[in-house]
Amino acid sequence: MAAAGVHLGVVTSLRGGGLVVPTVHDAGRLSIPDLMTALRDALARARSGQLRSSDLADSTITVSNLGDLGCDTVYGVIYPPQVALVGLGRVLARPVVHDGQVVAARTVQLTLAADHRASDGLIGARFLGAVGDRLAHPEEL
Repeated sequence: MAAAGVHLGVVTSLRGGGLVVPTVHDAGRLSIPDLMTALRDALARARSGQLRSSDLADSTITVSNLGDLGCDTVYGVIYPPQVALVGLGRVLARPVVHDGQVVAARTVQLTLAADHRASDGLIGARFLGAVGDRLAHPEEL
């Protein structure tokens, strides 16, 4: 079953404490520059206490980045109507093999929590692989 739209939620900590998840509706239809503008606007409204009720509704996939707090790995919990949560840990230099040599490379741990009523592990693995490929080549975004 295909989703009618991708509504991207971003876990956001508030300066006074607490969390909110502002949502960018139909994020899959936006260009990268337009998506970034929509995210900046939603985050600014969240941090200034100016969120509208529509900003907090209907996220289908949520991103949680705890890397800036020193977390290596995020094990997310989905909250309906979400069908998935992508967690990002901190960027660290880790050993990787490149051209047969072990070298230090900047890497990030991506995790996925998903509702198996909406999808399965194979699709989730492909999704994480696609995200990883895009992060490895940001100049192509």
